[in-house]
Amino acid sequence: MTATWLIARRELAAYLRTWTGYIVVALVLLIVGLLFNVGALGGPDKRSAEVIRRFFEYCGGLVMIASVLLSMRLIAEERQTGTIVLLSSSPIKDHEIVLGKFLSALIFLSIMLALTAFMPLLVMVNGKVSIGHVASGYLGLVLLGSGALAIGTLGSALAKSQVLAVIISGAMVTAMVIMWLVAAVTDRPLNDVALSLALWQRHQPPFQMGVVHLRDVVYYLALTYFCLFTATRVLEARRWR
Repeated sequence: MTATWLIARRELAAYLRTWTGYIVVALVLLIVGLLFNVGALGGPDKRSAEVIRRFFEYCGGLVMIASVLLSMRLIAEERQTGTIVLLSSSPIKDHEIVLGKFLSALIFLSIMLALTAFMPLLVMVNGKVSIGHVASGYLGLVLLGSGALAIGTLGSALAKSQVLAVIISGAMVTAMVIMWLVAAVTDRPLNDVALSLALWQRHQPPFQMGVVHLRDVVYYLALTYFCLFTATRVLEARRWR
């Protein structure tokens, strides 16, 4: 785990040293602030619970986009600059490389989400919203971000450049999101399987309403594990070429 945390610290420092991370955070905060003001507080239904639900709904879409942008450089940049050879020849194991890079992006994403906390706090001051509702919403966002970042890490491992990593990761995230549309046009039991695999439609709304289901937590954790495991296998396959 020492090597994993060293890589995570290195990558997190890279986010903080470059403009990429700050630009992503600034854009997300700007868009979330505008949507919160116009769509939530300015909507016809101003019940506190509904405002919070809409806030987490907006954040969820932006979290997936930010995750794709944050993960594009994790492994693809190493391959693009040629430094992947140094990592591969070092005594660090492939799963430590993947996990360390993933953790750095997840920590950075969590920091970004923490910066949005003042918005639901404004609703709590002026309305009736429980801390549990807010905590549930943020738990859902972190789990959603974890799944999207894991998909992005896999896409970055498959790609030879950051641009290609964005395309691959974006395509995979989009495919996972629209699985609920596939479920709508298929018969049982395939529609249940497709709906269960949907990244958003079945598993994220309960968090937005302040409800935590074990099945949703397990889904995001399983998705994260599967994608990171696959990314590790991709690195191992490339090491032996």
